[in-house]
Amino acid sequence: MDISIPKATKSKILITGANGLLGQKLVEQLVERGEFVVIATGKGPSRLNGEGFYYQELDITDPAQVDQVICEVAPAVIIHGAAITNVDQCELNQEDCLKVNVKATEYLVSAAEKTQCHFIFVSTDFIFSGNAGPYNEEATPDPVNFYGETKVAGEDLVRNSKTSWAIARTVLVYGIANDLSRSNIILWVKNSLEVGKEIHVVNDQVRTPTLAEDLALGCILIAEQRATGIFNIAGSDLLTPYEMAIQTADYFGLDRNLIKETDSARFSQPAKRPMKTGFIIEKARKQLGFEPKTFRTGIAILAKQIILARS
Repeated sequence: MDISIPKATKSKILITGANGLLGQKLVEQLVERGEFVVIATGKGPSRLNGEGFYYQELDITDPAQVDQVICEVAPAVIIHGAAITNVDQCELNQEDCLKVNVKATEYLVSAAEKTQCHFIFVSTDFIFSGNAGPYNEEATPDPVNFYGETKVAGEDLVRNSKTSWAIARTVLVYGIANDLSRSNIILWVKNSLEVGKEIHVVNDQVRTPTLAEDLALGCILIAEQRATGIFNIAGSDLLTPYEMAIQTADYFGLDRNLIKETDSARFSQPAKRPMKTGFIIEKARKQLGFEPKTFRTGIAILAKQIILARS
């Protein structure tokens, strides 16, 4: 494997899962900020836009490849955002989920220990039961599905590592990928209402929805400050999916009467969902200077991005 990254005066930062939604936003913002030499990694060819970064194919489930790439690149910081995040997929394909979410994290942590880089692990509110949200950083994990279990295992690997580390926990990330390949609650509501389709949206789950750009910025603030420990990086609005849908309809001037309130019992899904999560973000505000957008501002940002992506 040929890894040709010239020597530079700036520190290197390596991103896993760079082709995904968070990865795209991380690379974009890191290049713009110019603090680091950016090495984007992902499985298969690059799906990233723009320039100013290096792309390296990397299968994080291959320990030899992980070792080689990390040791040769020798980044000062790794942001490990790659994961299987589809909750039902994890429940139905537990072996694959374990391989990507736990074993790959183990390989990356091991390589990070050898190079003594700062390791940032992206985690989730699904590590909690949902009985006592919103949660602060001190809350005890108690997952109700296999995805949550794998992220707790990943956190444990990071917390017990022999290198400096941080965990960035987040909630219900929404945003627009470069190729519009990924849906989210805003797109789903907008597209459904535009064609006059009635939708049923739950009112008994609570989240603090997080704009992908805000999550990326939170991770970058941790990287730039070499902050250690656990940080809740999430939106500030505590909302039910029904309330998110209503705000979306109102923003786009669509018929909110097509949105019908329902509860989780209506839906049969392979994986159980925690009911009330959401995060308290005071620590990230005070220590990192993190300040997320409101959900309404997030809708406005996505509205502009949809137009740009389709033009």
